Amino acid sequence: MVTLLAGIGAALLALIGELLHARRVRRAAHLAFGPTGRAAAWVLAAPVLRVLGHGGLAWGLATLLTIQPAVHQTAEMAEAEWRHLVLVHDVSPSMLLKDAGPNGDMTRAARAKEVIESLFSRVSIGSFKITVIATYNGAKPVVEDTKDIDLVRHILGQLDMRYAFKAGSTRLFDGIAEAARIAKHWRRNSAVLVVVSDGDTVPATGTPVLPPSIGGTLVVGVGDQVTGKFIAGQQSRQDVSTLRQIAVRLDGEFHNGNKRHVPSDILAAVSADERKPLIERLTLREYALIAVVASSALLALFPMLLHWFGTRWRAGAAPGAVAA
Repeated sequence: MVTLLAGIGAALLALIGELLHARRVRRAAHLAFGPTGRAAAWVLAAPVLRVLGHGGLAWGLATLLTIQPAVHQTAEMAEAEWRHLVLVHDVSPSMLLKDAGPNGDMTRAARAKEVIESLFSRVSIGSFKITVIATYNGAKPVVEDTKDIDLVRHILGQLDMRYAFKAGSTRLFDGIAEAARIAKHWRRNSAVLVVVSDGDTVPATGTPVLPPSIGGTLVVGVGDQVTGKFIAGQQSRQDVSTLRQIAVRLDGEFHNGNKRHVPSDILAAVSADERKPLIERLTLREYALIAVVASSALLALFPMLLHWFGTRWRAGAAPGAVAA
């Protein structure tokens, strides 16, 4: 209430000043604007805009003076602002086969780490809490909601998590179901699910139902999809059709990451922030700052605008006139 009164009071004082100024301008109109005694048409709005500018500036400054100041701490973030990245990581023995990368000289696990590092570098990873779920013949959460990106890098590059599982066939759906269980209590559209694997046998039914908290899903394939390598007496290659089918059933995107990183348009679509638009998340403090900046700029620019564009008439000899 006090801030509103301050703005109205400043606007009233500015209005009185404009009325007095208008009387002076009328007396010197022909001197200032030439034989017609009229300024440019847009100048009629100048008094109103100046009054609004003084009122907005006073309201903004009074608001900033009275509200609780914002304290910015890089290590802390409001809980409602955090987003979640859930990484379902295939740790089956076939991920150690060396047929991945642009030259085919990387293991599939190393290529998966490289692709994930590329994702980290192209999203605002500092605003995400990361969950890593290892999947092979089942699924096990390795870390939940961590802010330590170096810990995630260590898990992806240094831990051989296949020994935490019994030998068997890869079951990616177990990892996806575990991700759905962990994410079910988060707010709507606050999480991104990333699945990295070289393939799987997918049952015809039983696709895990993702909770509303997961707003985007990306399935990334690694490994040679043509030749492949032998392991346990059978040919192993990236199963592109199966991974694409998983992405379709999860209403997500698929990308073959064996040679190319995830394109920016796919990454932007998957990781888009679907919270309220920025204009709906502005607080009183932001509105006060906008009022101060806009009003100050308006009042500072008006003298120059009036000088250069207030009238088309210019005092002095007409162009091309010959001196007597």
